[in-house]
Amino acid sequence: MPEGGASISNPTANSTARTDSTEETATNPATNPAARPAANPVTGVTPALRATAGRTGLLVTFLLGGLTAVPPLAMDMYLPALPEVTRSLHTSAATVQLTLTTCLAGMALGQLVVGPMSDRWGRRRPLLVGLAVYVVATVLCAFAPTVELLVAFRLLQGLAGAAAIVIARAVVRDLYDGVAMARFFSNLMLISGLAPIMAPLIGGQVLRVTDWRGVFVVLAVLGVLLAALVWAKLPETLTPADRHGGGFGAALGSMRRLLADRVFAGYMLTGGFAFASLFAYVAASPFVVQEIYGASPQTFSLLFGLNSIGLMIMGQINGKVLVGRVRLDRVLGFGLCVVVVAAVALLLMSLGVFGEVGLVPVAAALFVLMSAMGITMPNTQTLALMRTRQAAGAASALLGTASFLVGAIASPLVGIAGEDTAVPMAVVQLVAALAALACFTGLCRPWKGRASAEGEGF
Repeated sequence: MPEGGASISNPTANSTARTDSTEETATNPATNPAARPAANPVTGVTPALRATAGRTGLLVTFLLGGLTAVPPLAMDMYLPALPEVTRSLHTSAATVQLTLTTCLAGMALGQLVVGPMSDRWGRRRPLLVGLAVYVVATVLCAFAPTVELLVAFRLLQGLAGAAAIVIARAVVRDLYDGVAMARFFSNLMLISGLAPIMAPLIGGQVLRVTDWRGVFVVLAVLGVLLAALVWAKLPETLTPADRHGGGFGAALGSMRRLLADRVFAGYMLTGGFAFASLFAYVAASPFVVQEIYGASPQTFSLLFGLNSIGLMIMGQINGKVLVGRVRLDRVLGFGLCVVVVAAVALLLMSLGVFGEVGLVPVAAALFVLMSAMGITMPNTQTLALMRTRQAAGAASALLGTASFLVGAIASPLVGIAGEDTAVPMAVVQLVAALAALACFTGLCRPWKGRASAEGEGF
């Protein structure tokens, strides 16, 4: 039995505890492939998994949702404190911005390390170690005496926090397949989508009673709570029979094989470029909405929240209405087309093609674009992870790193033409959306149909 709890078997390796060793050898899927229960051809869930999910599904969903919320909490909860950090540490705003950049870079690169580690040692151990280091790094951030040390500690915080992101996706792949996985990712968006809304509000309230260091104390407490829940309630989901031996070379080999898979690479790039459209919105929308269109900070917060709600609602429609009735590739293609149309509308409005437009049409186009992400993101992740089971950690790492790195590259480009136009934001969003659509059609080739791979028909 894996350390710290009972094992939840994945859909290809389900077994029931036996008292007789001979009987276990004959019926254990890890040693006898013929004993593995067949997954439901539509849902991708085996009978044993369905029973397990029924007992732990709600708690595991909230826990995995909390793990995927670590990045927006670590990034957005800190945003209201940036001016105070600048004054407190007697430094420049540009230097303080490095604390955001290094944290983001750490989360991107850390996934490349933690993901393959979880394929070798299981999910629980790397996750618990990562959360422990995350808590320590966050406490160090709270007591950093200089901005240079704060930048270094934020890098460590991002590297450790990457464990939560990458392993949460890998756990979903261990537990689910096909339609069931797409639905679960959609459910996760309902939880993780709240984080960008709540994080700045929580940070602002914390600053009412303490200084910027208190924000990191709160983040550390949240990290401790997550680690305690993982220790107590999240069993190991990767059976020993499905783990990989070898060291760094084996991990690189797994990643090379994944990148050599044209379809996986296509979904990875599709998700990365789609995420770049979202990052461009996050980086530019405060300036566009408030400075160009004259909205108040309160109005911007309201619009930001509405867009996040739209993303969550579409995620639920995706999981509860579309998935299982329409092929995942078709749903993804529709979502990408909507993103392209919304980006084109934003560009035309920014260029003045429709004359002087107010905030309402721009906000509506941004709402449509963000809501479409509720369709594109869960289905991209699902279709990519369905390409592999034996290296789900490595696959999750590549997906996360691609999204973070492409998004980080796209973010600075939105201000390249100065402060008087929204054209750069619209251009970056449109180029990224078109690149995502091109990768999807050119590499994934959805028209060929992979009903057997997806577990569903046309």
